Amino acid sequence: MTVTGSPIELRAVTKRYGKLNAVDQVSLHLDPGECVILAGHNGAGKSTLIKLILGLIRPESGTVRVLGETPGTPAAARSRRHIGYLPETVALYPSQTGVETLEFYARLKGLSPAGNAALLSRVGIAEAARRRVGGYSKGMRQRLALAQALLGQPRILLLDEPTSGLDPASRLLFYDIVRELRDQGVAILLSTHALAELEGLADRAVILRKGHKIADGSLSQLRQQADLPVRIRLTLTEPLAQPLAEWRPIAARRLERHCAERDKLAVLRAAHDVPGVCDLELDHPGLDEMYAQFLHREDA
Repeated sequence: MTVTGSPIELRAVTKRYGKLNAVDQVSLHLDPGECVILAGHNGAGKSTLIKLILGLIRPESGTVRVLGETPGTPAAARSRRHIGYLPETVALYPSQTGVETLEFYARLKGLSPAGNAALLSRVGIAEAARRRVGGYSKGMRQRLALAQALLGQPRILLLDEPTSGLDPASRLLFYDIVRELRDQGVAILLSTHALAELEGLADRAVILRKGHKIADGSLSQLRQQADLPVRIRLTLTEPLAQPLAEWRPIAARRLERHCAERDKLAVLRAAHDVPGVCDLELDHPGLDEMYAQFLHREDA
């Protein structure tokens, strides 16, 4: 299917449960080949947003468009096979084998199981494919669930806490798969609390609080919005004879200076004029720090 525009587009969407606005006037878009991290505390509206995109629930107001259609409508049915979804809580049939599980989900999507063996190998559970899922570890079940989300080469991938239960080696495998899919043009929305470890995958981050979107942008844009200091550290070939204004000594041959994101380039230029510099380290605030800063502002 050919669809122009953003694969996912929400405009001023509100979803209520009784008197609670689970999502309140949220607008969001994802472009092809873009990985967007969705961050927020429990109850912020992350899962509700994903359910709206899947068409499992409908908004009270606003519009949701996925691959050019309104989710949950008959017109959107043909696009479902192009959407992969990995829920936070993975519910698989324990009596089925890994092979049978993937065949079951392939049939639900109307797909041939011809490529299932390669997919099981891709997520690293080929050797356990004929064992019953009831004997799988949590990490193996998570890998199998990821395999079903990848069925049919999806154009959209929705991942809700995807690294939950994965060991470090499995997480690295997962990151490699996400990067590969992003490079192939898949639009990826990744809801997570593990902000620091997924920071390198993110083209953008969206932060929700009590149903409201309080931040949305690239990491560079969020750093400027958060206005947290950048730390610049210099290593010198030998100690300075005299202290330098604005540079704080942190060791015999080490200096440190904090500056605003907007002043970073000017300070870096100034750092090259410091005598005897042999190394320079740039320490940006991480996504965890920015997330905490945006929440703090809302609570102030």
